Amino acid sequence: MYSSFVSNLYTQSTMEILQFYQVTFSTFVQASWLSTQNTGRSLVEFFRPSILTGPITDPVPVFLIIMAIMLVAPLLFERIKLPGIVGLILAGLVVGPYGLGLLERDSTIVLLGTVGLLFLMFMAGLETSLDDLKYNADKAVIFGLATFAIPMLLGTGSMLLLGYGLLASILVASCFASHTLVALPIAMRLGVMRTQAVTTVLGGTLITNVLALLVLAVVVRAHQGSLTLGFWLFLIPALTIYTFATLWGVPKVGRWFFRRFGHDESAEFTFVVATLFIVSYVAELIEIEPIIGAFLAGIAISQLIPQLSPLMNRIQFIGNTLFIPFFLISVGMLINPAILLGEPRSLLVAGVMTAVAIVAKFLPAWGTGKIIGLPFPSIMLVFGLSVAQAASTLAAITVAFEIDLVDQLTVNGTIAMILVTCIASPWITTRWGHTVKPDTVTPTVETTHIGDRILVPVANPSTEDHLLKLAITLAKKSGGTLLPLHILTDSSGLITAEKRINQQQLLAKAETIAHAAVTSVETIGRVDDSIEKGILRAAQERDANLIVCGWKGYSSYRDNFFGSVIDNIIRQATIPVLVARFTQPIRNTNRVILALTDLDFASSQLQKTIALAETLADELKATLKVLHVTRSSRRQAPKVPPDLQTEAPIEHVRGNFVTRVARMLQPDDLLVLTSGNHPDILSMRMLGTEPEVIARTHPEISIIVLHFPR
Repeated sequence: MYSSFVSNLYTQSTMEILQFYQVTFSTFVQASWLSTQNTGRSLVEFFRPSILTGPITDPVPVFLIIMAIMLVAPLLFERIKLPGIVGLILAGLVVGPYGLGLLERDSTIVLLGTVGLLFLMFMAGLETSLDDLKYNADKAVIFGLATFAIPMLLGTGSMLLLGYGLLASILVASCFASHTLVALPIAMRLGVMRTQAVTTVLGGTLITNVLALLVLAVVVRAHQGSLTLGFWLFLIPALTIYTFATLWGVPKVGRWFFRRFGHDESAEFTFVVATLFIVSYVAELIEIEPIIGAFLAGIAISQLIPQLSPLMNRIQFIGNTLFIPFFLISVGMLINPAILLGEPRSLLVAGVMTAVAIVAKFLPAWGTGKIIGLPFPSIMLVFGLSVAQAASTLAAITVAFEIDLVDQLTVNGTIAMILVTCIASPWITTRWGHTVKPDTVTPTVETTHIGDRILVPVANPSTEDHLLKLAITLAKKSGGTLLPLHILTDSSGLITAEKRINQQQLLAKAETIAHAAVTSVETIGRVDDSIEKGILRAAQERDANLIVCGWKGYSSYRDNFFGSVIDNIIRQATIPVLVARFTQPIRNTNRVILALTDLDFASSQLQKTIALAETLADELKATLKVLHVTRSSRRQAPKVPPDLQTEAPIEHVRGNFVTRVARMLQPDDLLVLTSGNHPDILSMRMLGTEPEVIARTHPEISIIVLHFPR
């Protein structure tokens, strides 16, 4: 009976399978015929009778499919040397309503896609620094205006010839004008970030993207029929006030918030995201597109968050792995391949848009290169970086489609353009970036980093976070390793379980902070005779080449006679020692002030000292000011060493060192001093009297004292 049941079940199952394939095959044949008769129908309309009853709506499988796409698509396309962005867009097409119909572009997808769109523009703003215009500003302005004007002219003309209206032609042309630096990581890897070509592109990107987004705002208003004199009278003052309030007010509020609540990492991240949506919403209130607000918010926030900080890493991680992929998938759902392949006009539009985008980006790169004297490899590097269309283009065309200014045919052509340019940009950048001649690169200092294995004693939970973030900044800049150290002294002969648990907790916290910033870390827990001996022995055993210590800013009477722990470390250390006192979170730094004496200015370690200050200013997005206080009575300024390599201006002043330095200090300053050339040997204070006097008289100022061994 059992075998008969199995046989019947097998026969029944086989018949059902054969019937399923028969129906599927007949449906496929029918679909093939219908596709020649009605190209507007989607694939899901053909296959739904035999395979699907409708798109999936259950939240669990919906998110499962989306997460699977986010995982598989980028990995697959990167394996075949294509950008992951291409894989996400095409995956959205496959699962979308015009593909297999697994998912529909419902309110949830639209909501998350909108969040991803704002996050995309926000992160584009984070990558754009106002400081980029300080270097090669004239060249950046030339390229920025050229790479905006030429695509606008060519794009508007070509779209008008294709039969588009004036407003639609101008908007599509603004998509050509903007660009996304998708190949910038390649330039970083090739070591050409400080070339004249790359700095020109960085400055020009800010100009052309802002102008393109402003064109979008004006075109949208014109399409809605509200582009009147009153609009201009309202827009210009409102936009001016809004831009000033964002770029000036957000950093002010952010510094206050981080100063008050900088100890709470969750609050920091929430504040950044809240700022993004507040600024975007205010942009909508003054009747401009929220993506403009998101872009400006990114520029404003970039002044507060160090590029190598754990907070920046969290923002980039959440954006790149969650929100932005949602947006890219939702964009893919807009593509209708039946229209793209079934209408000759669709292929014509896609071809024209792609050709115009490439030509309109090559001409500004070539013209600017000829004007400023760039060699051909550098011109191609400029072209390779600026040809990619992604962030601003996707944002603009999505907004235009949602207000019915452009049709789906234009969206398909835009996606085709994005696919081609995103593939071409990395290839061109890689091909010509390797051939950029060394003499076009801004000279770099071989001794930029004072240490790549950085030992940080952690003992006080209230100061551990600041010291670790300083050490992480230096370690990530040099691609080095962080060495958190905690020492238990056995002078009493008793090491209790409570002390060991406390040691493990401190080291675990340090390891967590380092991992959050994607920094290599090796924790060290040890028992030793004394704190200073344990630090020095650990530095020698672990091959550390920099020690970072916390400092209270003053010495007690006992320290004056016998020397403090820091004094003893400095006296015996054979590697540089960096002593820091932080009165506020390090990210709140507005200016880095390096104060030098005559002995410092004549020291052989001057290059390393200035390199450290430049690194801190660069990573903290702060202004660097180098002050040389001399006691010389000579009127002419001291000669700068001929081999000194620095872009920072050096101000020479005469007078008392402490008085001159104290006179220029402001809140949110980070003062950098040295101690190796003027220690107070008589009182056993190896840090010297000047740093301590300044620390006592200015308790609100954060101070770093750098000591080089003799």
